[in-house]
Amino acid sequence: MNRQRPQPGTRPTTPTEAWAVLAAGNARFMAGEREHPNQDVNQRAKLALKQAPFAVFFGCADSRVAAEIIFDQGLGDLFVVRTAGHVVDSSVLGSMEFGVGVLGIPLIVVLGHDSCGAVNAAVVAVQTGEMPTGYVRDIVERVTPSVLSAGKSGEATIDQIEAEHVRQTARLLAERSHLLADRLEAGTVGIIGATYNLREGRARIVSALGLQTS
Repeated sequence: MNRQRPQPGTRPTTPTEAWAVLAAGNARFMAGEREHPNQDVNQRAKLALKQAPFAVFFGCADSRVAAEIIFDQGLGDLFVVRTAGHVVDSSVLGSMEFGVGVLGIPLIVVLGHDSCGAVNAAVVAVQTGEMPTGYVRDIVERVTPSVLSAGKSGEATIDQIEAEHVRQTARLLAERSHLLADRLEAGTVGIIGATYNLREGRARIVSALGLQTS
């Protein structure tokens, strides 16, 4: 991807600029060189009346996948929405539309990861035909289409299934929300799908809507 960057201290205003800042933060995290930006007392006071995050993160609720840490960001930088298995419902779509439509955020990142319990549960359900009980079933039902899609051309690895679930989620956001679809078409918003490796600490792009990657 073109690593166009905003001037230091300024808010990214384009999808490409926003991802460049995030990619740099992830590189610092992997190298153990985090800068911990925007985490001081002055920043806390500055944000008390108004926020201006530059990216929406829609990720899994897994305790090991905290976006602000993985991408070395601070208070006011990211607008984060998380559900188990990053499954989409009306409140998720409303949150996305608030971030983009009200806060003017230029980039949405759908962040999946390896060893995802929701994806593993959906794989087991497809293989055995046995569904979990309670509201966990609702999560598994929403992940199952991704499992089926990943396996339509033959047996898929768990990593391939997880990547496909990220791609399916990114497309679903654009399909279900007219606001997001309109902003994508206008080029003012991009949606990146990325998978995160728990051991390595690296986030890799697996899909990009509204952006050019290289």
